[in-house]
Amino acid sequence: MTVRVLIAEDQGMMRDALALLLGLEDDLEIVAQVASGEEIVPAARQHAPDVALLDVELPGRSGLEALPELRAALPGCAVLVLTTFARPGYLRRAMEAGAAGFLVKDGPVEELAAAIRRAVAGERVVDPALAAAALTAGPSPLTGRERDVLAAALDGATIADVAARLHLSESTVRNHLSSAIGKTHTRNRIEAARLARHNGWL
Repeated sequence: MTVRVLIAEDQGMMRDALALLLGLEDDLEIVAQVASGEEIVPAARQHAPDVALLDVELPGRSGLEALPELRAALPGCAVLVLTTFARPGYLRRAMEAGAAGFLVKDGPVEELAAAIRRAVAGERVVDPALAAAALTAGPSPLTGRERDVLAAALDGATIADVAARLHLSESTVRNHLSSAIGKTHTRNRIEAARLARHNGWL
């Protein structure tokens, strides 16, 4: 059986290399390549892959954000999340959204090809070191709205800017930021946002 694969990766050189190397495997066929998060679901609907390889960091929409919609649109498509950033929070979010696996990009292509086959067979494939780190780190303490507010504050935006972006009142933004700062045991919103991003909670 030939396994049909979709690759979502914004770096052209990495995307081309993955497609070339995986295409050398007799049982793998690259049926679609996309460079942004918004392209994932339309391309998957068009090409009906058996497996989708999603990068976490994509322009417009992250692979983690596209994952639930992709799973809903094509329940039979196994999703493997690939990342340069081995953040435990990313792993937890990917697994909760129904990913079949989570792998760090620095592994050999043979391991990725084997992971694709295992995912098609219904197995879960997770980088062992990252799985151990995720168990140690525990779940994110932040609510969904606290995550949204911290993410909007990452670039140093003012309270008014964050409120306008998220269509919230400034007092609501302050409350969410104060709660997030307390939960992350940091001194201000910039530190809280950086810590949350480092842990993969954003």
